[in-house]
Amino acid sequence: MLVGLLIILLAAVVPAVVAPTLMCRRTAPELLDLGEVGAFALTDERGQPFSDAALHGHVTIVSFLFTRCDTICPVTTMKMARLQEKTFDAGARIKLASFSVDPAYDTPDRLAEYARRYQADPARWRFVTGPVEAMRRLVEGPFMNSMAQEGVTASGAPQISHSGYFLLVDGNAHIRGAYDSNDIKRLDEMIRDARYLARTGH
Repeated sequence: MLVGLLIILLAAVVPAVVAPTLMCRRTAPELLDLGEVGAFALTDERGQPFSDAALHGHVTIVSFLFTRCDTICPVTTMKMARLQEKTFDAGARIKLASFSVDPAYDTPDRLAEYARRYQADPARWRFVTGPVEAMRRLVEGPFMNSMAQEGVTASGAPQISHSGYFLLVDGNAHIRGAYDSNDIKRLDEMIRDARYLARTGH
């Protein structure tokens, strides 16, 4: 009798629990392939080489900044710091890299001080500079951004017209998405997409 009741109970409860779970399971995101980053050889805030090899084998969230910026950069860097916190559990499977659009001024020492200001984890978040033309080829080429200087701000800092978009780069150094850092919903989507790439590898 008890066995029969148990079978009836399981028949009623299991579908009620499993079916909604399966229905709510997220489908795989449809990520574009915006092209391969390609070869480059630059320098990080430690004065160590930072090349395209540093983008392989894990997901990378990419941002753009310059240390003299007093407009968009402090805001986007704070958002990167939040992304660092929100992806902490992923460890080395999701890393971050911020590329200077003012490389002539942003020496490794200046970037290192900037990284400390935002409590960047040196194991997961790199800050990149290098020769101006080498940086320009990367930033304005595959990264689809800008290093154009358009005068100065009221404080005397250069006005460099780079965007506030973040890029998502997969473990094969292909750009898989561009996300507006001013759009909270898009940043949440970027985290989900990054986790998907880190989990599946594609």
